[in-house]
Amino acid sequence: MIGVIIAGAGPTGLMLAAELRLHGVHVLVLEKDAEPTRQVRALGLHVRSIEVMDQRGLLDRFLALGKQYPISGSFAGIRKPAPQRLDTAHPYILGIPQTATERLLTEYATELGTEIRRGCELVGLSQDDHGVTAELADGTRLRSRYLVGCDGGRSTVRKLLGVGFPGEPAEAEWLLGEVEVSAPQETLTAVAAELGTADLRFGPAPHEEGVYRFVVRAENAAEDRRVPPTLDEFTGRLREIAATDFGVHSPRFLSRFGDATRLAERYRVGRVLLAGDAAHIHPPLGGQGLNLGIQDAFNLGWKLAAEVDGWAPEGLLDSYHAERHPVAAAVLDNTRAQSELLSPEPGPQAVRQLVSELMDFEEVNRYLIEKITAIGVRYDFGDGHPLLGRRLHDVQLKQGRLYELMHGGRGLLLDQTGRLSVAGWADRVDHVADGSEELDVPAVLLRPDGHAAWVGEDQQDLLSRLPQWFGTLVR
Repeated sequence: MIGVIIAGAGPTGLMLAAELRLHGVHVLVLEKDAEPTRQVRALGLHVRSIEVMDQRGLLDRFLALGKQYPISGSFAGIRKPAPQRLDTAHPYILGIPQTATERLLTEYATELGTEIRRGCELVGLSQDDHGVTAELADGTRLRSRYLVGCDGGRSTVRKLLGVGFPGEPAEAEWLLGEVEVSAPQETLTAVAAELGTADLRFGPAPHEEGVYRFVVRAENAAEDRRVPPTLDEFTGRLREIAATDFGVHSPRFLSRFGDATRLAERYRVGRVLLAGDAAHIHPPLGGQGLNLGIQDAFNLGWKLAAEVDGWAPEGLLDSYHAERHPVAAAVLDNTRAQSELLSPEPGPQAVRQLVSELMDFEEVNRYLIEKITAIGVRYDFGDGHPLLGRRLHDVQLKQGRLYELMHGGRGLLLDQTGRLSVAGWADRVDHVADGSEELDVPAVLLRPDGHAAWVGEDQQDLLSRLPQWFGTLVR
Protein backbone atom coordinates (compact mmCIF):
# COMPACT_ATOMS: atom_id res chain seq x y z
CA MET A 1 0.00 0.00 0.00
CA ILE A 2 1.21 3.51 -0.86
CA GLY A 3 1.85 5.72 2.15
CA VAL A 4 0.46 8.99 0.75
CA ILE A 5 -1.01 9.89 -2.62
CA ILE A 6 -0.77 13.58 -3.51
CA ALA A 7 -3.06 14.98 -6.21
CA GLY A 8 -1.27 17.85 -7.92
CA ALA A 9 2.37 18.46 -8.86
CA GLY A 10 2.45 22.20 -8.23
CA PRO A 11 4.71 23.82 -5.61
CA THR A 12 2.49 22.74 -2.71
CA GLY A 13 2.27 19.09 -3.76
CA LEU A 14 5.96 18.85 -4.55
CA MET A 15 7.01 20.47 -1.27
CA LEU A 16 4.74 18.11 0.64
CA ALA A 17 6.11 15.09 -1.22
CA ALA A 18 9.67 16.08 -0.33
CA GLU A 19 8.79 16.60 3.33
CA LEU A 20 7.22 13.15 3.49
CA ARG A 21 10.17 11.50 1.76
CA LEU A 22 12.57 12.99 4.33
CA HIS A 23 10.84 10.62 6.76
CA GLY A 24 10.86 7.64 4.41
CA VAL A 25 7.15 7.70 3.50
CA HIS A 26 6.22 6.05 0.18
CA VAL A 27 4.78 8.95 -1.85
CA LEU A 28 3.03 9.00 -5.21
CA VAL A 29 2.22 12.33 -6.87
CA LEU A 30 -0.53 12.32 -9.51
CA GLU A 31 -0.69 15.19 -12.00
CA LYS A 32 -3.39 15.38 -14.66
CA ASP A 33 -1.28 17.54 -17.03
CA ALA A 34 1.11 15.56 -19.18
CA GLU A 35 3.75 18.31 -19.17
CA PRO A 36 4.75 21.01 -16.68
CA THR A 37 3.01 24.32 -17.30
CA ARG A 38 4.88 27.14 -19.02
CA GLN A 39 2.63 29.79 -17.48
CA VAL A 40 4.30 31.97 -14.88
CA ARG A 41 1.55 32.77 -12.38
CA ALA A 42 3.77 33.56 -9.40
CA LEU A 43 6.94 35.60 -9.50
CA GLY A 44 8.77 35.08 -6.27
CA LEU A 45 9.30 33.85 -2.73
CA HIS A 46 8.66 35.86 0.41
CA VAL A 47 10.89 35.74 3.47
CA ARG A 48 9.27 32.78 5.21
CA SER A 49 9.40 30.63 2.08
CA ILE A 50 13.05 31.60 1.61
CA GLU A 51 13.66 30.45 5.18
CA VAL A 52 11.85 27.18 4.43
CA MET A 53 14.19 26.52 1.52
CA ASP A 54 17.17 27.35 3.73
CA GLN A 55 15.93 24.97 6.44
CA ARG A 56 15.95 22.14 3.92
CA GLY A 57 19.27 22.97 2.26
CA LEU A 58 17.68 24.18 -0.98
CA LEU A 59 18.33 27.89 -0.86
CA ASP A 60 21.50 27.91 -2.95
CA ARG A 61 19.60 26.27 -5.81
CA PHE A 62 16.95 28.99 -5.69
CA LEU A 63 19.43 31.85 -5.33
CA ALA A 64 21.23 30.63 -8.45
CA LEU A 65 18.07 31.07 -10.55
CA GLY A 66 16.49 34.06 -8.82
CA LYS A 67 17.19 37.71 -8.17
CA GLN A 68 17.22 39.30 -4.73
CA TYR A 69 15.21 42.48 -4.21
CA PRO A 70 15.54 44.52 -0.99
CA ILE A 71 12.42 44.14 1.09
CA SER A 72 10.24 47.22 1.53
CA GLY A 73 6.94 48.11 3.08
CA SER A 74 4.27 47.46 0.47
CA PHE A 75 0.54 47.22 0.99
CA ALA A 76 -1.99 47.72 -1.82
CA GLY A 77 0.76 49.38 -3.83
CA ILE A 78 1.65 51.81 -1.02
CA ARG A 79 5.43 51.62 -0.72
CA LYS A 80 7.55 52.67 2.23
CA PRO A 81 11.19 52.06 3.22
CA ALA A 82 11.71 48.89 5.20
CA PRO A 83 12.09 49.25 8.99
CA GLN A 84 15.38 48.39 10.62
CA ARG A 85 16.27 44.91 11.90
CA LEU A 86 13.52 42.68 10.58
CA ASP A 87 13.31 39.35 12.40
CA THR A 88 15.06 37.33 9.69
CA ALA A 89 18.47 36.52 8.28
CA HIS A 90 16.96 36.93 4.80
CA PRO A 91 15.56 40.49 4.49
CA TYR A 92 14.78 40.29 0.78
CA ILE A 93 12.27 39.02 -1.75
CA LEU A 94 13.55 36.42 -4.20
CA GLY A 95 12.30 37.06 -7.70
CA ILE A 96 11.97 33.66 -9.36
CA PRO A 97 9.27 32.49 -11.78
CA GLN A 98 6.91 29.76 -10.64
CA THR A 99 8.12 27.53 -13.48
CA ALA A 100 11.62 27.57 -12.00
CA THR A 101 10.29 26.95 -8.49
CA GLU A 102 8.36 23.93 -9.71
CA ARG A 103 11.36 22.61 -11.62
CA LEU A 104 13.64 22.88 -8.57
CA LEU A 105 11.10 21.27 -6.26
CA THR A 106 10.52 18.48 -8.78
CA GLU A 107 14.24 17.77 -8.86
CA TYR A 108 14.46 17.81 -5.07
CA ALA A 109 11.42 15.57 -4.53
CA THR A 110 12.66 13.14 -7.17
CA GLU A 111 16.13 13.01 -5.62
CA LEU A 112 14.48 11.97 -2.37
CA GLY A 113 12.63 9.13 -4.11
CA THR A 114 9.22 10.62 -4.93
CA GLU A 115 7.32 8.96 -7.76
CA ILE A 116 5.55 11.47 -10.02
CA ARG A 117 3.04 10.26 -12.61
CA ARG A 118 1.98 12.84 -15.19
CA GLY A 119 -1.10 12.55 -17.35
CA CYS A 120 -2.93 10.83 -14.47
CA GLU A 121 -6.19 12.48 -13.46
CA LEU A 122 -7.92 11.59 -10.21
CA VAL A 123 -11.69 11.37 -10.73
CA GLY A 124 -12.97 9.52 -7.68
CA LEU A 125 -12.08 8.51 -4.14
CA SER A 126 -13.45 6.59 -1.19
CA GLN A 127 -12.05 5.89 2.25
CA ASP A 128 -12.41 3.51 5.15
CA ASP A 129 -10.75 2.98 8.50
CA HIS A 130 -7.58 1.63 6.91
CA GLY A 131 -6.96 3.76 3.85
CA VAL A 132 -8.10 5.62 0.75
CA THR A 133 -8.95 4.28 -2.69
CA ALA A 134 -8.22 6.67 -5.53
CA GLU A 135 -9.82 6.16 -8.94
CA LEU A 136 -8.07 7.53 -12.03
CA ALA A 137 -9.62 8.61 -15.33
CA ASP A 138 -8.28 5.50 -17.08
CA GLY A 139 -10.03 3.23 -14.57
CA THR A 140 -6.96 2.45 -12.48
CA ARG A 141 -7.54 2.15 -8.74
CA LEU A 142 -4.81 2.90 -6.24
CA ARG A 143 -4.75 2.30 -2.51
CA SER A 144 -2.97 4.51 0.05
CA ARG A 145 -2.93 5.22 3.77
CA TYR A 146 -3.70 8.92 3.21
CA LEU A 147 -4.43 11.24 0.29
CA VAL A 148 -3.82 15.00 0.03
CA GLY A 149 -5.50 17.28 -2.50
CA CYS A 150 -3.02 19.88 -3.76
CA ASP A 151 -4.94 20.21 -7.01
CA GLY A 152 -5.70 23.92 -7.16
CA GLY A 153 -8.64 26.25 -6.73
CA ARG A 154 -10.99 24.00 -8.72
CA SER A 155 -9.88 21.03 -6.62
CA THR A 156 -11.44 17.72 -7.60
CA VAL A 157 -10.48 16.29 -4.22
CA ARG A 158 -12.29 19.05 -2.33
CA LYS A 159 -15.42 18.58 -4.46
CA LEU A 160 -15.36 14.80 -4.01
CA LEU A 161 -15.13 15.29 -0.25
CA GLY A 162 -18.08 17.67 -0.30
CA VAL A 163 -16.13 20.25 1.71
CA GLY A 164 -17.73 23.70 1.64
CA PHE A 165 -15.76 26.51 0.01
CA PRO A 166 -17.49 29.67 1.26
CA GLY A 167 -16.43 33.17 0.36
CA GLU A 168 -17.01 35.74 -2.36
CA PRO A 169 -17.22 34.95 -6.07
CA ALA A 170 -15.15 36.91 -8.55
CA GLU A 171 -16.48 40.42 -9.18
CA ALA A 172 -13.58 41.61 -11.32
CA GLU A 173 -11.32 39.89 -13.81
CA TRP A 174 -7.86 40.64 -15.14
CA LEU A 175 -6.04 39.49 -18.25
CA LEU A 176 -2.49 38.30 -17.73
CA GLY A 177 -0.02 38.04 -20.56
CA GLU A 178 3.68 37.68 -21.21
CA VAL A 179 4.46 39.24 -24.57
CA GLU A 180 7.11 40.98 -26.59
CA VAL A 181 6.68 44.70 -27.21
CA SER A 182 7.55 46.96 -30.13
CA ALA A 183 7.12 50.29 -28.34
CA PRO A 184 10.32 52.08 -27.29
CA GLN A 185 11.30 52.17 -23.63
CA GLU A 186 10.44 55.89 -23.48
CA THR A 187 6.79 55.09 -24.27
CA LEU A 188 6.64 52.37 -21.62
CA THR A 189 8.19 54.68 -19.03
CA ALA A 190 5.88 57.56 -19.89
CA VAL A 191 2.71 55.47 -19.73
CA ALA A 192 3.76 53.86 -16.46
CA ALA A 193 4.33 57.29 -14.91
CA GLU A 194 1.07 58.74 -16.24
CA LEU A 195 -1.38 55.96 -15.42
CA GLY A 196 -0.69 55.09 -11.81
CA THR A 197 -3.79 52.88 -11.80
CA ALA A 198 -4.75 49.41 -10.68
CA ASP A 199 -6.31 48.79 -14.09
CA LEU A 200 -2.94 48.18 -15.75
CA ARG A 201 0.42 47.01 -14.42
CA PHE A 202 3.39 45.91 -16.46
CA GLY A 203 7.10 45.40 -16.39
CA PRO A 204 9.91 43.23 -17.76
CA ALA A 205 9.40 39.53 -17.14
CA PRO A 206 12.02 38.39 -14.62
CA HIS A 207 12.84 35.22 -16.50
CA GLU A 208 13.16 36.12 -20.20
CA GLU A 209 14.96 39.02 -21.85
CA GLY A 210 12.81 41.28 -24.02
CA VAL A 211 9.51 39.89 -22.68
CA TYR A 212 7.07 42.00 -20.68
CA ARG A 213 4.43 40.87 -18.23
CA PHE A 214 1.13 42.81 -18.44
CA VAL A 215 -1.85 42.66 -16.09
CA VAL A 216 -4.85 44.56 -17.47
CA ARG A 217 -8.35 44.72 -16.05
CA ALA A 218 -10.93 42.99 -18.26
CA GLU A 219 -14.07 44.82 -19.32
CA ASN A 220 -16.33 41.97 -18.22
CA ALA A 221 -15.88 38.63 -16.51
CA ALA A 222 -15.74 35.68 -18.91
CA GLU A 223 -18.33 32.92 -18.63
CA ASP A 224 -15.50 30.38 -18.47
CA ARG A 225 -12.25 31.70 -17.04
CA ARG A 226 -10.43 28.61 -18.23
CA VAL A 227 -10.70 29.91 -21.82
CA PRO A 228 -7.71 32.22 -22.37
CA PRO A 229 -8.19 35.64 -23.96
CA THR A 230 -7.21 36.18 -27.57
CA LEU A 231 -4.40 38.52 -28.50
CA ASP A 232 -6.99 40.86 -30.06
CA GLU A 233 -8.95 40.98 -26.79
CA PHE A 234 -5.75 41.66 -24.89
CA THR A 235 -4.51 44.46 -27.14
CA GLY A 236 -8.00 45.97 -27.29
CA ARG A 237 -8.07 46.40 -23.53
CA LEU A 238 -4.59 47.92 -23.56
CA ARG A 239 -5.72 50.55 -26.08
CA GLU A 240 -8.86 51.36 -24.11
CA ILE A 241 -6.96 51.88 -20.85
CA ALA A 242 -3.57 53.18 -21.96
CA ALA A 243 -4.43 54.61 -25.41
CA THR A 244 -1.75 52.31 -26.85
CA ASP A 245 -1.21 48.59 -27.18
CA PHE A 246 2.58 49.02 -26.95
CA GLY A 247 2.90 46.98 -30.14
CA VAL A 248 2.63 43.77 -28.13
CA HIS A 249 3.14 40.57 -30.10
CA SER A 250 4.40 37.00 -29.88
CA PRO A 251 2.66 36.11 -26.60
CA ARG A 252 4.32 33.46 -24.46
CA PHE A 253 0.95 32.91 -22.84
CA LEU A 254 -2.34 34.68 -22.15
CA SER A 255 -4.68 33.84 -19.28
CA ARG A 256 -7.36 35.22 -16.97
CA PHE A 257 -7.72 35.47 -13.22
CA GLY A 258 -10.38 36.87 -10.93
CA ASP A 259 -10.67 38.20 -7.39
CA ALA A 260 -12.67 35.33 -5.93
CA THR A 261 -11.90 34.81 -2.24
CA ARG A 262 -12.76 31.46 -0.65
CA LEU A 263 -11.62 29.30 2.25
CA ALA A 264 -12.36 25.60 2.73
CA GLU A 265 -14.44 24.85 5.80
CA ARG A 266 -12.23 21.92 6.73
CA TYR A 267 -8.70 20.91 5.81
CA ARG A 268 -9.21 17.29 6.83
CA VAL A 269 -11.93 14.70 6.31
CA GLY A 270 -10.75 11.40 7.75
CA ARG A 271 -7.72 10.25 5.79
CA VAL A 272 -7.99 12.94 3.12
CA LEU A 273 -6.55 16.44 3.51
CA LEU A 274 -6.37 19.68 1.50
CA ALA A 275 -3.46 22.08 1.01
CA GLY A 276 -2.57 25.09 -1.10
CA ASP A 277 -5.14 26.55 -3.50
CA ALA A 278 -7.36 23.52 -2.96
CA ALA A 279 -7.93 24.94 0.54
CA HIS A 280 -7.91 28.69 -0.16
CA ILE A 281 -8.04 31.15 -3.07
CA HIS A 282 -7.69 34.92 -3.05
CA PRO A 283 -6.58 37.79 -5.31
CA PRO A 284 -2.83 37.79 -6.01
CA LEU A 285 -2.25 41.05 -4.12
CA GLY A 286 1.02 40.85 -2.21
CA GLY A 287 2.11 37.71 -4.03
CA GLN A 288 1.11 35.46 -1.13
CA GLY A 289 -0.62 32.51 -2.81
CA LEU A 290 2.28 30.25 -3.80
CA ASN A 291 4.04 31.04 -0.53
CA LEU A 292 0.97 30.18 1.52
CA GLY A 293 0.76 26.78 -0.18
CA ILE A 294 4.43 25.95 0.35
CA GLN A 295 4.05 26.84 4.01
CA ASP A 296 0.93 24.63 4.28
CA ALA A 297 3.03 21.73 3.04
CA PHE A 298 5.84 22.55 5.45
CA ASN A 299 3.40 22.43 8.35
CA LEU A 300 1.65 19.26 7.22
CA GLY A 301 4.52 17.09 6.00
CA TRP A 302 6.14 16.02 9.27
CA LYS A 303 2.79 15.57 10.99
CA LEU A 304 1.44 13.31 8.26
CA ALA A 305 4.71 11.37 8.21
CA ALA A 306 4.41 10.84 11.97
CA GLU A 307 0.89 9.49 11.46
CA VAL A 308 2.04 7.08 8.74
CA ASP A 309 5.03 5.99 10.83
CA GLY A 310 2.79 5.32 13.82
CA TRP A 311 4.30 7.62 16.44
CA ALA A 312 2.07 10.70 16.09
CA PRO A 313 0.57 11.80 19.40
CA GLU A 314 -3.20 12.23 19.55
CA GLY A 315 -4.33 15.41 17.83
CA LEU A 316 -1.09 16.07 15.95
CA LEU A 317 -2.61 15.66 12.49
CA ASP A 318 -5.65 17.73 13.45
CA SER A 319 -3.30 20.55 14.48
CA TYR A 320 -2.67 21.09 10.75
CA HIS A 321 -6.17 22.55 10.31
CA ALA A 322 -6.05 24.28 13.69
CA GLU A 323 -2.84 26.11 12.79
CA ARG A 324 -3.10 26.73 9.06
CA HIS A 325 -6.80 27.58 8.66
CA PRO A 326 -6.46 30.81 10.71
CA VAL A 327 -3.32 31.75 8.77
CA ALA A 328 -5.18 31.44 5.47
CA ALA A 329 -8.14 33.39 6.87
CA ALA A 330 -5.75 36.22 7.77
CA VAL A 331 -4.27 36.20 4.25
CA LEU A 332 -7.75 36.37 2.72
CA ASP A 333 -8.57 39.33 4.95
CA ASN A 334 -5.43 41.25 4.06
CA THR A 335 -6.05 40.73 0.33
CA ARG A 336 -9.65 41.92 0.83
CA ALA A 337 -8.29 45.02 2.54
CA GLN A 338 -5.80 45.66 -0.25
CA SER A 339 -8.52 45.24 -2.85
CA GLU A 340 -10.63 47.89 -1.13
CA LEU A 341 -7.70 50.31 -1.02
CA LEU A 342 -7.27 49.95 -4.80
CA SER A 343 -10.82 51.13 -5.48
CA PRO A 344 -10.97 54.59 -7.14
CA GLU A 345 -14.04 55.54 -5.05
CA PRO A 346 -13.62 58.48 -2.62
CA GLY A 347 -14.19 56.42 0.53
CA PRO A 348 -11.52 53.76 -0.12
CA GLN A 349 -9.16 56.46 -1.38
CA ALA A 350 -9.56 58.34 1.90
CA VAL A 351 -8.75 55.15 3.85
CA ARG A 352 -5.80 54.53 1.51
CA GLN A 353 -4.37 57.95 2.38
CA LEU A 354 -4.79 57.22 6.09
CA VAL A 355 -3.08 53.81 5.76
CA SER A 356 -0.22 55.49 3.88
CA GLU A 357 0.24 57.94 6.76
CA LEU A 358 0.08 55.15 9.34
CA MET A 359 2.76 53.19 7.46
CA ASP A 360 5.16 56.04 8.21
CA PHE A 361 5.15 54.71 11.79
CA GLU A 362 7.85 52.04 11.89
CA GLU A 363 5.85 49.55 13.96
CA VAL A 364 2.85 49.74 11.60
CA ASN A 365 5.13 49.23 8.62
CA ARG A 366 6.86 46.34 10.39
CA TYR A 367 3.53 44.73 11.27
CA LEU A 368 2.34 44.78 7.65
CA ILE A 369 5.66 43.46 6.32
CA GLU A 370 5.60 40.59 8.81
CA LYS A 371 2.01 39.84 7.80
CA ILE A 372 2.69 39.74 4.03
CA THR A 373 5.96 37.80 4.35
CA ALA A 374 4.50 35.40 6.99
CA ILE A 375 7.34 35.87 9.48
CA GLY A 376 4.77 37.23 11.93
CA VAL A 377 2.84 33.96 12.09
CA ARG A 378 2.46 32.64 15.63
CA TYR A 379 0.59 29.40 16.27
CA ASP A 380 -1.47 29.18 19.46
CA PHE A 381 0.49 26.93 21.82
CA GLY A 382 -1.02 28.55 24.92
CA ASP A 383 0.50 31.04 27.32
CA GLY A 384 4.21 31.24 27.81
CA HIS A 385 7.36 32.81 26.42
CA PRO A 386 6.84 35.27 23.51
CA LEU A 387 8.86 32.95 21.25
CA LEU A 388 6.48 30.04 21.85
CA GLY A 389 4.53 29.24 18.67
CA ARG A 390 6.71 31.47 16.47
CA ARG A 391 9.32 30.23 14.05
CA LEU A 392 12.90 30.92 15.07
CA HIS A 393 14.91 32.77 12.45
CA ASP A 394 18.29 31.41 11.42
CA VAL A 395 20.82 32.22 14.13
CA GLN A 396 24.58 31.99 14.04
CA LEU A 397 25.88 29.38 16.47
CA LYS A 398 29.43 28.92 17.65
CA GLN A 399 29.74 25.92 15.33
CA GLY A 400 27.69 27.02 12.32
CA ARG A 401 24.15 28.13 11.45
CA LEU A 402 20.94 26.83 12.98
CA TYR A 403 19.22 26.16 9.65
CA GLU A 404 22.15 24.03 8.50
CA LEU A 405 21.18 21.61 11.28
CA MET A 406 17.55 21.27 10.13
CA HIS A 407 17.98 19.83 6.64
CA GLY A 408 16.73 16.39 7.71
CA GLY A 409 13.30 17.61 8.83
CA ARG A 410 13.66 16.44 12.43
CA GLY A 411 12.87 18.21 15.68
CA LEU A 412 15.76 20.03 17.33
CA LEU A 413 16.61 21.00 20.90
CA LEU A 414 18.98 23.97 20.85
CA ASP A 415 20.50 23.79 24.31
CA GLN A 416 22.68 26.65 25.54
CA THR A 417 22.87 25.17 29.06
CA GLY A 418 24.45 21.87 28.02
CA ARG A 419 22.47 20.18 30.82
CA LEU A 420 19.33 18.99 29.03
CA SER A 421 18.52 15.69 27.32
CA VAL A 422 16.11 14.27 24.73
CA ALA A 423 17.00 10.66 25.53
CA GLY A 424 14.08 8.51 24.45
CA TRP A 425 13.23 10.78 21.53
CA ALA A 426 16.63 10.75 19.83
CA ASP A 427 15.15 9.04 16.76
CA ARG A 428 12.94 12.12 16.20
CA VAL A 429 14.73 15.04 17.89
CA ASP A 430 18.34 16.19 17.53
CA HIS A 431 20.09 17.63 20.58
CA VAL A 432 22.47 20.48 19.79
CA ALA A 433 24.44 21.80 22.76
CA ASP A 434 25.67 25.08 21.36
CA GLY A 435 25.30 28.78 22.00
CA SER A 436 24.36 31.91 20.07
CA GLU A 437 24.75 35.57 20.90
CA GLU A 438 21.48 36.14 19.02
CA LEU A 439 19.41 33.91 21.30
CA ASP A 440 18.45 35.15 24.77
CA VAL A 441 16.80 31.97 26.08
CA PRO A 442 18.52 29.03 27.82
CA ALA A 443 17.09 26.43 25.43
CA VAL A 444 14.41 26.08 22.80
CA LEU A 445 12.71 22.99 21.37
CA LEU A 446 11.93 23.40 17.66
CA ARG A 447 9.45 21.33 15.71
CA PRO A 448 10.58 20.11 12.26
CA ASP A 449 8.94 23.23 10.75
CA GLY A 450 11.10 25.49 12.91
CA HIS A 451 8.37 26.72 15.28
CA ALA A 452 9.26 26.88 18.96
CA ALA A 453 7.37 24.23 20.94
CA TRP A 454 9.08 24.84 24.29
CA VAL A 455 11.36 27.45 25.86
CA GLY A 456 13.12 27.04 29.22
CA GLU A 457 15.86 25.24 31.11
CA ASP A 458 14.07 22.72 33.35
CA GLN A 459 14.48 19.08 32.31
CA GLN A 460 11.19 17.92 33.82
CA ASP A 461 9.31 20.72 32.09
CA LEU A 462 10.93 19.69 28.80
CA LEU A 463 9.91 16.06 29.38
CA SER A 464 6.31 17.15 29.84
CA ARG A 465 6.30 18.92 26.47
CA LEU A 466 8.16 16.42 24.26
CA PRO A 467 5.28 13.88 24.09
CA GLN A 468 2.84 16.57 22.88
CA TRP A 469 4.74 16.95 19.62
CA PHE A 470 6.96 13.87 19.34
CA GLY A 471 4.95 11.02 20.77
CA THR A 472 5.68 8.59 23.55
CA LEU A 473 9.06 7.89 25.06
CA VAL A 474 11.04 5.14 23.31
CA ARG A 475 12.83 3.07 25.97
